[in-house]
Amino acid sequence: MRRWWRSHSVRVQLTLWYVAAMIIVLAVYAAAILVYVNRSAAAALNQQLRGDFQFAAAMIEQTPEGGITWSSDEGGDEDRPWLQVWNPEGQLLYRNDQAAKQPLPDRDLINLPDDTVVTIHVADAPLRVLSRRGRIASKPVVIQVARSEGPMRQQIRDVVLILLLGLPLAVATAGLGGYAVARRALAPIERMTERAQTITADRLSDRLPVSNPDNEMGRLARVFNATLGRLEASFDQMRRFTADVSHELRTPLTAIRSVGEVGLRGRRDDETYRAIIGSMLEEVDRLAGLVDRLLTLSRAETGQAKMSVETVGLNELAESVASDLAVLAEEKSQPVVVEPQGSAHTLGDRVMVRQALINLVDNAIKFSPPGSRIVIRVFESAGKAVVDVVDNGPGIPTSVRDRIFDRFFRAPSASGDAGGSGLGLSIARSAVEANGGTVTLEHSSEEGSTFRITVPRA
Repeated sequence: MRRWWRSHSVRVQLTLWYVAAMIIVLAVYAAAILVYVNRSAAAALNQQLRGDFQFAAAMIEQTPEGGITWSSDEGGDEDRPWLQVWNPEGQLLYRNDQAAKQPLPDRDLINLPDDTVVTIHVADAPLRVLSRRGRIASKPVVIQVARSEGPMRQQIRDVVLILLLGLPLAVATAGLGGYAVARRALAPIERMTERAQTITADRLSDRLPVSNPDNEMGRLARVFNATLGRLEASFDQMRRFTADVSHELRTPLTAIRSVGEVGLRGRRDDETYRAIIGSMLEEVDRLAGLVDRLLTLSRAETGQAKMSVETVGLNELAESVASDLAVLAEEKSQPVVVEPQGSAHTLGDRVMVRQALINLVDNAIKFSPPGSRIVIRVFESAGKAVVDVVDNGPGIPTSVRDRIFDRFFRAPSASGDAGGSGLGLSIARSAVEANGGTVTLEHSSEEGSTFRITVPRA
């Protein structure tokens, strides 16, 4: 059953659900109609019986001989009620023509309580009988009137026939209407499916059609389009990353190959060979450093980096980084100053936070002019521990600020003597984010830039 159900389309499943719901609703509605018609017909028949009794009691008279007669001669036989009169001893005193045609088989009906309505099955059709005690000429009698239930039952049968003929037609109409509605409602999904089948890796710029952005289908299409946008950005980033990695790896490999070919062109003395091998080793170190940085990024982004959790004093960490990079700063006569504003601590991996800070300070040293001042400011703000690295470099152009944390990206001002692989800021961001923090560019102008590390306070 489940396999059969799953083999049908959503359109057919919705139609079947709709038809099933309509069958249940119409069945309940038909049952309610039958109950209502039955009760209404029975109440009307009982009311007719009480009216017949009032009419019959008024028309019954005693004859001079002591018998009973009915003085009504109005209307035809079919308009006259069924009537018979008994004495308390069970002797039949009077019976009109209708009662003679349909006699009751049970004489115990005279013992029924007053105003009791019972149904007696006779040959032609069931009779509904009303029995009540009364007096005629001061003599106690039992007066009984009755009417056939045939018309009432015929009326109910007509209603049942109408329902039996109308319900299948209503269900069929509802099924066709439900199928049309489901087809129209799912038409946007059909269009999205057709368009999605044409989207490949080379056509990620295509988008699914959005007929109505405010309904469920429109929101679904917008979510898919946003996903396609992220995929397109990821593919573009992957292509750029592949091209950048190829370029960065080609440079040291080409240098190694060139130096090796030059060394093999002729016989040279030991010092020359040492210089050639030293040059090759420098390129190998550069290549190894690039690979290590790429591995660090990959492990940080995939959560595979081994992290230790400890309380890290950011003031002491900033002093340590400033001391380690003081040699590089002295070459350009740049003082590295730590300005602690209170005691700031964070809970995380000391090595990774240190690596992020080293990369930011190293960039500040590279891009700041000789004699400028590098400031590391440590403080707390809004329950967070904050480290600012302030330089006096040329600033970062507004057009490229959104890309400075991308891998291998270097701002135009960094293409000269500064060098670098373009991985420093990417590594800093990954390292800080692995510790639950963020790295942002807070300020940048022609007078310098400020990078901020924000991490949770311990």
